[in-house]
Amino acid sequence: MTSSRFQLVGSLLRPSDLVKYKREIEVRDDISYPFYQDFAGYQETELADIKAVIAEQKEHGIPYLTDGEFSKSMWHLDFAWGLHGIERYIAEHGYPFKDHDGNIYETRKDIGLRIVDKLSGKNHHFIDIYKIVKAEAGDAATKLTVWGPAHAFTEIAVFNGQVGPDQVYQTREELKEGLIQAYKEFLTDYKVAGGEIVQFDDCLWELFDPANPVPFLPQDDPEALAALADEFVAINNAVIAIGHDLGLTVWTHNCRGNYESRHAAGGTYEAIAEKFLRDQQYDRFFLEWDDERAGDLKALESLRDKDVEVVLGLLSSKTTDLDDEERVFRLLEEASKIIPKERLYLSHQCGFASCDSGNELAIPEQWAKIKQGQEIAEKFWA
Repeated sequence: MTSSRFQLVGSLLRPSDLVKYKREIEVRDDISYPFYQDFAGYQETELADIKAVIAEQKEHGIPYLTDGEFSKSMWHLDFAWGLHGIERYIAEHGYPFKDHDGNIYETRKDIGLRIVDKLSGKNHHFIDIYKIVKAEAGDAATKLTVWGPAHAFTEIAVFNGQVGPDQVYQTREELKEGLIQAYKEFLTDYKVAGGEIVQFDDCLWELFDPANPVPFLPQDDPEALAALADEFVAINNAVIAIGHDLGLTVWTHNCRGNYESRHAAGGTYEAIAEKFLRDQQYDRFFLEWDDERAGDLKALESLRDKDVEVVLGLLSSKTTDLDDEERVFRLLEEASKIIPKERLYLSHQCGFASCDSGNELAIPEQWAKIKQGQEIAEKFWA
């Protein structure tokens, strides 16, 4: 029996028959989400692969089942594409990630988001997919992974510049209210569909570390940076409160980017712990500690007195090799001196395929790494 103390963040490597369709999607902006009408056989292939990966998760003892994110092209943007009022387009450039040699690695370019109407989260395609997951899961527990609202707001308002006199939303406050309302509509539909756990994924927190310079945040002005962080946290907490009012359990996963085994940012948890750990009202935090970029585990002090659970992402989903077990056990022991052991879990720092291209390892290597995580959890929580 596998330990429920080992958790999956959500995404798993897609089989080649599904990746073929996803590769075609990323170079086309003359198609409409969820793209089924644009590619013959795509919907049938996706459905068959989702059912297969749910069965595989059951076989491997995964405690909370998902669709492996097989229905998504990218961990975050598919949610935006499914909102009424959002138009997708291919941008001039992709996201700038750090390559293995330290140089810039550019991601796929279909990342542009254009607001063409007031936003709505009703009748979202994610709910259709979740109903399939729920049916296939049977009595097993499920969760749904969704783009974190504050990250979505930042990308739409800042990265894509969708606020202004000639825009659908003329002010940041108007966009904020419209986006939060769209999340409320989506979560309401999710609850009606039988949803119990929603996990909001987010990879921007560490950008608020002044030691991690980025051009679009006011890091030379500490007061302005702190005010922006407060706004970010307030947006997330507003949506968390909506989820709690609906009776949902609300989790979050944070990392520094994960695209084809590459990362986007540095920044430590110590620098942002008081606002992003202490002040956000999530029920469970999936956090990234697979290498030194995350800083010291002392940041967990901000969660010590909160009634929350912490999933320590001490393992790496980016490498083919199994992880250093001695390091993992040492850090688990260290964490348990700050957070009671019964509130801790173990995971990889992120999913295996945040985007459909996946990390640089093979599917058998993915399951071997998952098995290692389960065995470490069994030993530590025995």
